[in-house]
Amino acid sequence: MNAALNHQVRLAARPQGLPKPTDWEHTSEPVGEPGEGEILVKTLYLSLDPAMRGWMNDQRSYVPPVGIGEVMRAGGVGEVIASRHPGFAEGDHVNGILNAQEYAVVAGDGATKVDPSLAPLPVYLDALGITGMTAYFGLLDVGQAKEGDTVVVSGAAGAVGNVTGQIARIKGCRVIGIAGGEEKCRWLTEDLGFDAAIDYKGGDVGAGLREHAPKGVNVFFDNVGGEILDEVLARLAPKARVVICGAISQYNTETGFRGPQNYMMLLVVRARMEGFVVFDYRDRYAEAAGEIAGWLQSGELQAREDVVEGGIEVFPETLLKLFNGENTGKLVLKVADG
Repeated sequence: MNAALNHQVRLAARPQGLPKPTDWEHTSEPVGEPGEGEILVKTLYLSLDPAMRGWMNDQRSYVPPVGIGEVMRAGGVGEVIASRHPGFAEGDHVNGILNAQEYAVVAGDGATKVDPSLAPLPVYLDALGITGMTAYFGLLDVGQAKEGDTVVVSGAAGAVGNVTGQIARIKGCRVIGIAGGEEKCRWLTEDLGFDAAIDYKGGDVGAGLREHAPKGVNVFFDNVGGEILDEVLARLAPKARVVICGAISQYNTETGFRGPQNYMMLLVVRARMEGFVVFDYRDRYAEAAGEIAGWLQSGELQAREDVVEGGIEVFPETLLKLFNGENTGKLVLKVADG
């Protein structure tokens, strides 16, 4: 039995609105030992994602809800400190579902080896991880974006949003980002090469779309939902594609989820709206990762991680940064030194 302790964050209650401190329980237990085909991983970084809020609800979704009393589900990268799987050795670094804890025993078949000499570990939770896969397949497969299209991305300064916009730019699209605040909008246009950015906090989204997309929107990659979705639906071009990736504006509502009020525009312009789950593309992750790695190496695509230090104890308050709009780029929690 390993004498070290594994500190964890467990779901204590189903949140109503924004998660509160009482919705979490901090626990500790002895570090586990890997069984046959398993590895023991020391968690170094955890991914903080808007989807986590949906996993806390007891309702039908694409994955089972996190159970009351269970360690909160989270992707992460870490170091293998013991292995009973032939594909992994002590000292290897891996990406997988490690959950909100300092150590994780995971099936070797559910982990992917990563190389910190090729990219910093947080990048494997960002452009080279699920974030990048989501942007790539959502834009190119579901949205079918092509050269010359006008692409609008909501939540554009967030993790998936900024990578989506950059891929659209690389593919020859005109890219318009919607984000909150002048600083984020400047980052999109001055650093990432977006053609335009609309500040939903300080400006009129509808007016911004009329100015920057006078011929309409060919692809809308939506991470936000709510009023912004309705504004963009009103500006769709014929045969437009609306990609539903998320709806962060609605995840903590206490008055009921708001659906699109402008959905009849899909009929008027013969458009389509489609949701997707990135896990459906797992057999093609290597394809996307290879292309994204090339763009990172060439400098065509930038990865930006908003890394919060403080260890596993600050997981609950760090998660709230997503819903308060405090992060720019991919939100990552540093759990331990590697």
